[in-house]
Amino acid sequence: MHLDDFDFGLPRGLIADHPCEPREAARLLVIPSSTEFEDRRIADLPDLLRPGDLLVFNDTKVIPARLDGRRGEATIEITLHRDLGGGAWRAFAKGARRLRIGDTIVFATDFVALVAEKHPGGDLTLRFDLEGETFRKALARHGVMPLPPYIKRPRGGDARDRSDYQTMFARAEGAVAAPTAGLHFTEALLEALAGRRIGWTTLTLHVGPGTFLPVKTADPRDHKMHAEWGVLSAETAKRITTTQRAGGRIVAVGTTSLRLLESAAAENGEIRPFAGETRLFILPGYRFRAIDLLLTNFHLPRSTLLMLVAAFAGLDRIKFAYAHAIASGYRFFSYGDACLIERQKPE
Repeated sequence: MHLDDFDFGLPRGLIADHPCEPREAARLLVIPSSTEFEDRRIADLPDLLRPGDLLVFNDTKVIPARLDGRRGEATIEITLHRDLGGGAWRAFAKGARRLRIGDTIVFATDFVALVAEKHPGGDLTLRFDLEGETFRKALARHGVMPLPPYIKRPRGGDARDRSDYQTMFARAEGAVAAPTAGLHFTEALLEALAGRRIGWTTLTLHVGPGTFLPVKTADPRDHKMHAEWGVLSAETAKRITTTQRAGGRIVAVGTTSLRLLESAAAENGEIRPFAGETRLFILPGYRFRAIDLLLTNFHLPRSTLLMLVAAFAGLDRIKFAYAHAIASGYRFFSYGDACLIERQKPE
């Protein structure tokens, strides 16, 4: 296995800068395990799924985690990525090498942080002068949505992203990236699914900065995943188990939902309640235990997410699918179109 196995070229014009409107009008490439691809729309999901199937969404909520501050005359861009409690946060910083322990970063007259630690991985621990609800209100005033770097915005962000980069399921604050497959869903689409007796439930995985980090090791197996915090309740576990026993299929909406479901799955495929960190890194050769279908956007070359979908569908099949999507003008990445993938049958 080599990193180059997961590379492909993409015209810049196919990177979506804004989501499709209406959301369910986005294109959907259906990738069955053996038959031909189908070009459909998200709105077709009620006809593409079966009565008794269960969609599993990630209900994490993205925080406005990107901040512009000053240390003296220097501008410092900060991306918060983990709440340590008591006003302390782990964060990435552009220009981190210039920062020293004890430095003060001023984001606003009422919003200041001290550099408490510098870590070997390149990130920092910042200690803010606010915490709790007061901190959250200040972050809402001064932070911007942490869009991935391939979506270009003016300094200070685009106010539209406050709603665009948040799914309708967003409830539990803590993510620094959206579970983007969920961006395609609306109340009308959920009603149409319910009319076909297709259910849905939620779990929580706070998407971390690792979703932006490229794999740099020549052998992907040497890549180290960042930990992400997740919760799958007993109620959700029971709902999934009931669906499986009744012959329904489990549809992971997004790679984040899939990773937490697989983290919570026993060897026999039974989903158990889960609360804790996961570093699950899925590569070709992984044996899936709990998931039948995956709804996901099109991912970056050389990314851990592309490796996951290659493990789910088969690397060659994903290469053909991505080539088809590029030739057909599908929109890529966070605000782009999606694909519905059936798990490859074991040989």
